[in-house]
Amino acid sequence: MNDLTKLMPRPIVILPGYFAGAETYQALAQDLRERGFTPTIVPLQRRDWWPTLGGRPVNPILDQIDRTVMRVLEQSGSDKVHLIGHSAGGWIARIYLGDQPYSPAARTWKARPHVATLLTLGTPHLSQERWTRQNLEFVNTTYPGAFYPDITYVCVAGKSVFGRRRWGTWLAYNSYELTCGQGETWGDGITPIAAAHLDGAENLTLDNVQHSPRRDRLWYGSPEVVAQWCSYLD
Repeated sequence: MNDLTKLMPRPIVILPGYFAGAETYQALAQDLRERGFTPTIVPLQRRDWWPTLGGRPVNPILDQIDRTVMRVLEQSGSDKVHLIGHSAGGWIARIYLGDQPYSPAARTWKARPHVATLLTLGTPHLSQERWTRQNLEFVNTTYPGAFYPDITYVCVAGKSVFGRRRWGTWLAYNSYELTCGQGETWGDGITPIAAAHLDGAENLTLDNVQHSPRRDRLWYGSPEVVAQWCSYLD
């Protein structure tokens, strides 16, 4: 790095959530630019997720993450990036950091030296759901908690919906129960707080924040919410 690069904030790579495309995160990226950051979204499309259905390895997603990170490092001259993972993007990033293959066909990406911070937004770091449990059990057994001491882990949870077996909160109840085994708890409407935090991480819980982007409500990428977590990125 030259002296000018050392003075600039490290670049950010945004990892979309499950079955989401890059376009979903354009407003978040623009907000971060206006705050002086240089974000890049992994250029995923919905169809890129099809090969991962049924609990199959997420290798195609990891390959795209790696290509994006390497390109950003080369273009910026920075030594490391900050990773922001929304929803499943957060636990997929934990695989990307590591050096152990999680399936016979999986290579390892060993991205730890290239990452300064992993910031997860509404990520279900636990799951009882059979299609995701295999991948998440591998992650939590191989890289438990805030596993690497040289990486800053920041886990953001939303507290907006209490799961109950009644109209309006059935989806949250079922999602929470599939994730952490308890439906009657607080979360962001999809991910319960108990699953969105990691042992040893900087764990934040933000009121009134919901899981997915919509214009009529707060979510993790709303400007007033971004203001509460972006200070952890340099």
